[in-house]
Amino acid sequence: MTTRRALSVLVAVLTTVVAALLVAQNQSASAGKSGAIRIVRVVDGDTVVARLPGGDENVRLIGIDTPETVDPRKPVQCFGKEASNRTKALLPPGTAIRLERDVEARDRYGRLLAYVYRADDGTFVNLALAQEGYAQPLTIPPNVAYASQFSAAAAAARTAGRGLWGTCQ
Repeated sequence: MTTRRALSVLVAVLTTVVAALLVAQNQSASAGKSGAIRIVRVVDGDTVVARLPGGDENVRLIGIDTPETVDPRKPVQCFGKEASNRTKALLPPGTAIRLERDVEARDRYGRLLAYVYRADDGTFVNLALAQEGYAQPLTIPPNVAYASQFSAAAAAARTAGRGLWGTCQ
């Protein structure tokens, strides 16, 4: 193995370790607040408003993308209403949630970026939407902690023709 190759492998390993440590740190930081965070409303399939101790925040679910329903520049996309309705069913107003952050805290629109878990049963909402065919993976580095799980879940949903994969071209 050349020195350059060895350094590349070392950098890749260190990057993975640092990302895992950041995710673990964010998990424990948000765990103590899980009772204080509640859903106010669902904006669309991949965005919710949550009540945090400091006020209401728009929260964008990391790692997935659902069809558009509220972008004024675009028509409602195929299966968009169904995806929004599924997120509303998973996260009705008042639902206690736990947020897990990744490397970047906010997107270019100022939304808080998070993996969302229901506090009562631990349902990983981002993953459930991909598994059920309501979302496709959307990997935007450096927020990649669950990218492989989202890709695998969406691939299984596509193969089974679930959700948008069985309805939209």
